[in-house]
Amino acid sequence: MNLSFFDQFTSPYLLGIPLILLSVLFPTLLFPTPNNRWVTNRLSTLQLWLLNLITKQLMIPLNKKGHKWALILTSLMILLLTINLLGLLPYTFTPTTQLSMNMALAFPLWLATLLTGLRNQPTTSLGHLLPEGTPTPLIPALIMIETASLLIRPLALGVRLTANLTAGHLLIQLIST
Repeated sequence: MNLSFFDQFTSPYLLGIPLILLSVLFPTLLFPTPNNRWVTNRLSTLQLWLLNLITKQLMIPLNKKGHKWALILTSLMILLLTINLLGLLPYTFTPTTQLSMNMALAFPLWLATLLTGLRNQPTTSLGHLLPEGTPTPLIPALIMIETASLLIRPLALGVRLTANLTAGHLLIQLIST
């Protein structure tokens, strides 16, 4: 019995152990294990096929220099996919509905893209801080505003994603009662 509508977002416990640990560590069971053979069984064949398919789809829009991100992006996609699919099971917990997990994923990825852009194309990256055709007296104020907007972006996107997920779950809960 729910005491309030927000009790559905608390992490469930089984024998005193929070099930969020199980839901975060479960995707590691789906990764192929290192072995000397090329293909060991049907499961590893299916895993390798799925990894190759996801990697190919992620890397199509990128140039050759961007392919070094393939391992990070593929593992992130598989982690998010398995965690969200695990949340569809009854009596389980979806960690992506928590602000802490969304921020833990948003901030490092935002920082990586920001620093990579500044290192590889500094003038283009800094050019986004000042719109073209800006009057001269407005330049200092606009640079400060755009810098603040750039620094707040991962926080705003993480909070928005969490709020949308929470609102969706609350709506489903309200309709079901």
